[in-house]
Amino acid sequence: MELCNQMKKYRTEAGLSQDALAEKIFVSRQTISNWETGKNYPDINSLLRMSEVFGVSVDMLLKGDVEEIKEMINKEDQREFDRLSRVFSALLFLMIVTPIPLAKLFRFWGLGIWVCFAAVTLAVAMAVEKKKKELNVQTYREIVAFMEGKRLDELEAVKEEAKRPYQKTLIVIAYAAIALIINLLMIFLWK
Repeated sequence: MELCNQMKKYRTEAGLSQDALAEKIFVSRQTISNWETGKNYPDINSLLRMSEVFGVSVDMLLKGDVEEIKEMINKEDQREFDRLSRVFSALLFLMIVTPIPLAKLFRFWGLGIWVCFAAVTLAVAMAVEKKKKELNVQTYREIVAFMEGKRLDELEAVKEEAKRPYQKTLIVIAYAAIALIINLLMIFLWK
């Protein structure tokens, strides 16, 4: 919201007319009208007086619904991150379980199909990583806190940042082991 809209909003919430507000902050009613229509802007002393009258900080008076806007953006980021994560999880699962069936059913062409599928999965994985960097959520705890609409305090964030290299290595090893086990099991079942 612009300052003029904020002023009008807080004035009406306080139940004040333009005359009453003007009297409280020692300006004319016409000055209040000019501020609310955006013809000119109050000086710092008038802003300070208005913030006292309205019972809000100057920051809130100037910026308005900053917290609501941040929360709305945060929820939108959560939905986008959740959607990307679900797509990636499904693709990763399919990438792990499809190489042997594709190879058995389509021979050489099956391998080509799987490579294309793996490329799509890699592209989605890169999109997820990019989003994680944008949101500064890399470790499991950071992601869970983000999805719950919370943030870790500074000390916890530093601790989590120190874990990132180890966690990424362990995740790669775990997925590779799972893929190997599943594919060996499929080879055994296809015989």
